[in-house]
Amino acid sequence: MGNLERVLEIIAICIIYEDCYSIKRKKMERLYKKLESYGQSDYYPFHMPGHKRNSASVRGEFPLERDITEIEGFDNLHHPEDLLLEAQQNVAKLYGTRESFYSVNGSTAALLAAISAAVPRNGQILVARNCHKAVYHAIYLRNLKPAYIYPQMDSEWWINGGIFPDKVERCLAENPEIQAVLITSPTYDGVVSDVKEIAEIAHKYGVPLIVDEAHGAHFHFSNYFPASAAELGADLVIQSFHKTLPAMTQTAVLHNCSDRVDSRLIRRFMGIYQTSSPSYILMASIDACMDTMAAEGKQMFRDFTRILEQTRKRLSVCKYIRLVDPVKGKNGVFDYDRSKLVFSTRASLLSGSDLYHILLDRYHIQMEMESENYVLAIASVGDREEGFERLCQAIEELDQEQADLIKAGIPAEENKKLDTRSMHFVLTQMMSMADAMEAPTEKCPLEESIGRISAEFAYLYPPGIPLITPGEQITGQFIRNMRIYMDKGLYLQGLEDYTNKTILVVEQQPQSTKEQDEEIHG
Repeated sequence: MGNLERVLEIIAICIIYEDCYSIKRKKMERLYKKLESYGQSDYYPFHMPGHKRNSASVRGEFPLERDITEIEGFDNLHHPEDLLLEAQQNVAKLYGTRESFYSVNGSTAALLAAISAAVPRNGQILVARNCHKAVYHAIYLRNLKPAYIYPQMDSEWWINGGIFPDKVERCLAENPEIQAVLITSPTYDGVVSDVKEIAEIAHKYGVPLIVDEAHGAHFHFSNYFPASAAELGADLVIQSFHKTLPAMTQTAVLHNCSDRVDSRLIRRFMGIYQTSSPSYILMASIDACMDTMAAEGKQMFRDFTRILEQTRKRLSVCKYIRLVDPVKGKNGVFDYDRSKLVFSTRASLLSGSDLYHILLDRYHIQMEMESENYVLAIASVGDREEGFERLCQAIEELDQEQADLIKAGIPAEENKKLDTRSMHFVLTQMMSMADAMEAPTEKCPLEESIGRISAEFAYLYPPGIPLITPGEQITGQFIRNMRIYMDKGLYLQGLEDYTNKTILVVEQQPQSTKEQDEEIHG
């Protein structure tokens, strides 16, 4: 009996070991790997999507074999219990946050959810004016009352600086009804604000700090870059993986870093603002990206930052197509993301638009963005050395061309005579955003709209920062800026009239006889 008991004991141990191994193996299962295996299996799809993983049913080449819906074994993003729950936990573990939420509707959905969870309907929020348009859409949808804080203008480079912490404190002291603070850091151009101090100030006044870190998902993986807001005391941090990490377009995450915002509300609003049919291809892309970063990220970023720094040093000697390098401690610049390669044309004969199109047409280099006096290239860990070499050669050649032209006597416009007031000018909020957007409207010629109340947005895109929002009074400065941007060939969005000749304004109510009489007779 003793031997039998021993045998049974050994068998039991083996079974337990096998079970544990199976659990461990299951826990290590990655979404992108499981999709790959499933696509090669013989399971027949009597379910959505309609292509049925049949490549003959569509023209072109698409990863149809991995494009599935919520079927057995693949969990549900809106109620994750297994594979997708673990995938999101992997993100939180890697970034060191309390919890992280997949967004397959980009940072837009994550921003909408973060604001909605942090600020109750009809509440108040302190917002950096240079925030993305999604922030303004959240203000509209939740009928929030915004207080604006304006970034410092860097007049040397003609880019937004950072947000001064003392301005945040002043606004919170003057507006005790504010229920959250939201800033963008880094900016589209790479400027980082003092998130740690701003977070401490926000918490001093009992409100959470939301940081739109859409362009900073890579910060965590190398000390070459600034520290992530998720490590500096911010409560909700939004990151676009697709912007600076090897992940597909539309992939993003929302990190919850504290207990100041209710997780249940975050889940509720992520469910509202995201599609009920999330793409498994996009979710697998996030999962694969995180798996890559965990396994190879350190080495990949060592190689990337080495080449990036060599590129920056090489281009820093150009005199006319100048590589922007903001001074830390000046204009609210607390730190700077050196993966943003911003080339100023202010010392040259070119505009930003000129440089953008020369690089595109002559050198076949597609830049991220053009502005009035600079162009932006975004470098990432996915870039190749060959790409950096092509960019360096192009900028060096153009810089020499500008040197020759100026030496020949063609004068450059001295500093292009820029008016630093035009970057962010304060407009008067006459009505709430929601009331203005839902009020009766009429078209008004842009040149005749001074003094009227705008019923729509006007954005300079990218980066999607509003020049005016619904409910604000139109000024001559706004119209002058619109004309400047149009003359420079920059891309303006938002107005219903794509020609930008007219603007929707709130319909004027006819004056009563009594009001008219008072105006006439005093």
